[in-house]
Amino acid sequence: MDRLQRAAILTELMDQLHRHGSWCGETHVQKAVYFLQEILGVPTAFEYILYKYGPYSFDLAEDLTALRADYLIEFDHRSPGYGPALVPTRWSSELRSRYPKTLDKYRQAIQSVAQALGSKDVKELEKLATALYVTRQLGDPSDTESRARRLCELKPHVRLEDARAAVEEFDRIAAEAKAADGGQIHE
Repeated sequence: MDRLQRAAILTELMDQLHRHGSWCGETHVQKAVYFLQEILGVPTAFEYILYKYGPYSFDLAEDLTALRADYLIEFDHRSPGYGPALVPTRWSSELRSRYPKTLDKYRQAIQSVAQALGSKDVKELEKLATALYVTRQLGDPSDTESRARRLCELKPHVRLEDARAAVEEFDRIAAEAKAADGGQIHE
């Protein structure tokens, strides 16, 4: 996937997140892209590490800066005390119109992730994305308890019962996203 195709996917994802009630700050975009990439195999090719608020991609952060420099997204400073929302511009709509095949291929994946994560706050996103990270790390999605305990080891501020709930919700979101996308993995 080239840079402009990836830009089309990212700005479409931001539009969909907004439509599903998301603040659409950088954390929302970081976690949504992580879900797109790791659950549904959308080949954005960002490397993620576990960081302060869960999985984070410095490469994606650089791409978001580039999108802003290219006038494809802008900051919306809606509320003091909160980071800015990332809002696609009309130029991003023009860019997306040039990539209908790319967007058609990934549209259902983008919509299902935006629907699942759009209403989540940053704390919920941290737990859900870390549940995904732990599931990938441990490799046994059937063992909810081990994944919850590992999540607590990595994020000691998360209570075990909250970690269990996050792992179970992650499993539900992953299953629903795969089903909505027709079980297709886009690799």
